[in-house]
Amino acid sequence: MARAAIGTEHGQGELKKVIGRKVLLLFVVGDILGAGIYALVGQVAGEVGGAIWLPFLAAFVLASLTATAYAELVGKYPKASGAALYTHKAFGLPFLTFMVAFTVMMSGVTSASAAARAFGGRYLAEFITLPVIVGALAFLALVTLVNLAGISESIKVNVVLTAIEAFGLLVIIAIGVWALLHGDGDPARAMEFHPQNGAILGVLGGTALAFYALLGFEDSVNLAEEAKNPPADFPRALFGGLALTAVVYLAVAFTATMLVDTRTLAESTGPLLEVVRVAGFAFPPKLFALIALLAVGNTALINMIMASRLVYGMAREGIVPSVLGKVAPVRATPWTAILFTVAVAVVLVSTGDVGNLADTTVLLLLLVFTLVNVCVLVLRRDPVDHAHFRAPTWMPATGAVVCLILASPLTGRDLDVYVRSVVLIAIGVVFWLMNHGYHRYRNRTSRQTP
Repeated sequence: MARAAIGTEHGQGELKKVIGRKVLLLFVVGDILGAGIYALVGQVAGEVGGAIWLPFLAAFVLASLTATAYAELVGKYPKASGAALYTHKAFGLPFLTFMVAFTVMMSGVTSASAAARAFGGRYLAEFITLPVIVGALAFLALVTLVNLAGISESIKVNVVLTAIEAFGLLVIIAIGVWALLHGDGDPARAMEFHPQNGAILGVLGGTALAFYALLGFEDSVNLAEEAKNPPADFPRALFGGLALTAVVYLAVAFTATMLVDTRTLAESTGPLLEVVRVAGFAFPPKLFALIALLAVGNTALINMIMASRLVYGMAREGIVPSVLGKVAPVRATPWTAILFTVAVAVVLVSTGDVGNLADTTVLLLLLVFTLVNVCVLVLRRDPVDHAHFRAPTWMPATGAVVCLILASPLTGRDLDVYVRSVVLIAIGVVFWLMNHGYHRYRNRTSRQTP
């Protein structure tokens, strides 16, 4: 049953090794950039006040701890499937392997749902006035159509949107540089620290939200089988990509808090649009709103592609209902898996806001990251015969503890985030039990058949 999460580990063919270090770096950067920074700067400001950069810096440091675990494991086991593969090798428990894969899949759906809510907010209002839920659902429908069109079309759209969302962030940074050179704004505001729930809880809550903006670095390990030299290239691409995006995010966060007062940022669902509106040089707000909408769309598209393919893979391996493994005859897309993931997304969009859905994504992945940090320590007993990056033991150990702390109620996240996460994980448990019962029934029937 672990095969669904492990793929080529069981001899199902080899992928071409064509991806070099520069392409890996671009993939890491492109996967991290997206809806998080466009939508959550204001929410982070609501947690800590003007010092928005602090939670983003803390999130970068904490993400780097877990990144060391991924860098070591992908060097040891240059195979696709990431966390599920490492869990399988470390513990050999099919149920645990499946739950890791299912949790990763659900985190993709919750992330896309958060992006959909962000799409239906302030940025869309620059063009048309709609209830947020209506805009979000219409957006999900559009993403679903692109996903159904085919993987080739989806990847082409993704490349274009990644370039556009990076340009939008460079615009914000340029606005910040212009403001500093001309004495505009209030740089001192970036040092103001006014947490709603006290210093420690404020930083924890802000960091948990900022962590969402850095998610995506873990997806790069799924390209391991197609990389030319994973042990050497992945650590550099992973840490380089994280560092590059961290610099961009810190610059964006500093610009936002320097030019826009904290209350306006916290109350806006399009915080970076507020920055453009007060900029010292003219950049069309509508154009920036369009860039932001495309950036948010890219995040949703990437996550829905990932989630639907994971569901399809598990269905083909028989560990979720086989009906989820049907493929459209013309476009060759996993249409039932796509419809299943979008149905879950519709429910999530209808019951949560941007902050809570982003927090749900973070919570689900923090559970996975905790396990990955443990896996790297457990798998030290399994040496391999080639050189690879080895993380200092204290880093994954600290990473596991920190991930548990960030997943705990200490961050002040709402109760419904935990309820939503438990429900999503419970769906996976139900799928597993259904599959287990079905196979037991088949085995019993085959033994009774003369």
